[in-house]
Amino acid sequence: MPGKGKVRKGKKGGKKKTVDPFLKKDWYQIKAPAVFKRRMMGYSLCNRTQGLKIASDSLKGRIFEVCLADLQGDEDQAHRKVKLRCEDVIGSDLLTSFYGMDLTTDKLKSLVRKWQSLIEASVDIKTSDGYVLRLFAIGFTK
Repeated sequence: MPGKGKVRKGKKGGKKKTVDPFLKKDWYQIKAPAVFKRRMMGYSLCNRTQGLKIASDSLKGRIFEVCLADLQGDEDQAHRKVKLRCEDVIGSDLLTSFYGMDLTTDKLKSLVRKWQSLIEASVDIKTSDGYVLRLFAIGFTK
């Protein structure tokens, strides 16, 4: 028929294929510093190097929080959490350094009792090799 539009046979481009995002990622093994008894902490996921985006740059600076009991193999230390920061990437290994320590909330709450006062203090200490340590102290009255 003259004057009528073209007959369409389907949508332009068709349906987009779904790609599993995990196919573009690599697993890296997290290693704790040598001071701890167990060095193998776990695994971290990161996008593969693609163009100008380098995988090691996105991994450096990541902070991992681990229970001290897992690192030392001592269940008496289960209330302490250690923060480790990724400093270097060698192959598929992430080398970490100590970044901080904290107590679990249930342990902190168990320390505070009725009719007690809580005294907290903090101080920044600079070491001779340039590191800055921030120390926190907590005390209780009877």
